[in-house]
Amino acid sequence: MAVDIRFLQRGVWRRQIPWVFLMLAAAALLFQLNPAWRDRLVFDRSALEHGEFWRVWSGHWVHFGWPHFLADTGLFLILGWVLERRHPRMTLSALLLMPPFIVAAIYLFDPTMHRYAGLSALNLGLLLFLALRGWQRDWRDWFWPAVLVIYVGEVVFEIMAGGTGGGMIKFDDPAVRVATSAHVASAVYAGLAWALTRRWNFRPSGKSIPPA
Repeated sequence: MAVDIRFLQRGVWRRQIPWVFLMLAAAALLFQLNPAWRDRLVFDRSALEHGEFWRVWSGHWVHFGWPHFLADTGLFLILGWVLERRHPRMTLSALLLMPPFIVAAIYLFDPTMHRYAGLSALNLGLLLFLALRGWQRDWRDWFWPAVLVIYVGEVVFEIMAGGTGGGMIKFDDPAVRVATSAHVASAVYAGLAWALTRRWNFRPSGKSIPPA
């Protein structure tokens, strides 16, 4: 019986490992180890206008220096550990759909931003969705609102302290600035995703369906 329990525990452990997030983080590491690839992968407005549409997705997985990579990818993996197990369908759809949503917002509403890279906006969208779902379970809970306030405060600090070149996180390109429009777009996406999943998971009868 003890062997069977250990086997089951190992199976549960394997299912809890965020394999999709680990593979994407490994891809980001591979890109970071090959700096020459960045120019072919980063979101570049003029390149996108010339048909290089892969940049809509690939730009999120390249970074402006190792501090940028470590901060973004570290938070990405932490979020993946929770999200891939609790909300797998929403998470996979977000990894596919949120990048073009963010890029579309940059392209349409921030014409002065010619280049963009990094996972910070995607992380913010995932964190906001997770916080909204956590807060939804108990609206009196202070933890998730506190998480949101801390993260939003960090983004505001980056904008005020950095401008161009970064704030607490130093970019290797001094011309790069904090992408406020990308952060706003990811927050909008997370709000829409939360509203949709709330409707799917909580029917008018009042009976809740376990989260996807």
